[in-house]
Formats: sequence, structure tokens, C-alpha cells
Amino acid sequence: MSKTIKDGASFNQRDVIDFLVEFSAFKDRVEKKFKDVSRELDGKINEHDLWVGVYLIATDYAEELANKKSKQEPVVQKVS
Repeated sequence: MSKTIKDGASFNQRDVIDFLVEFSAFKDRVEKKFKDVSRELDGKINEHDLWVGVYLIATDYAEELANKKSKQEPVVQKVS
């Protein structure tokens, strides 16, 4: 999962490149899986902003699911 981008935070070049690679891979997956959605975004004046919005929503959702899953995992104790 990508790091959260926060206002005022500093990122090194490697962090930025990693983020851009992850965003590009995400966009490619969405374009392949959801062709109708990607066609709706094509050619819009704010196309990039829309893609960033979709990406941020998806990463927030995935992070939320991961947090819920980690909280719900029961602790298994060994009985001797």
C-alpha cells in the first residue's frame, strides 16, 4: 500500500518514483478491469484529477479493510 501523501511532508526521489509506479499500475488494472469507467474518464478536462480521486478512494478503502481484518483476527492460544 502506498504511503499517505500529506501536506507539508517531504518525500525523497525514491518515494515519489515508487508512488508514481504504484499509481500507474493501479490505473492500468482499472482500465483493464473496468473498461466502461475508464472510457468515461477519457478526454475529460479534469481526467487526471478524476483518476487521482479514484486511486485515493481505492487505497483508503483497502486500508480500512485491512485495519478491520487485523482487528477481527482472534488470538489463538495453545492449550497444553
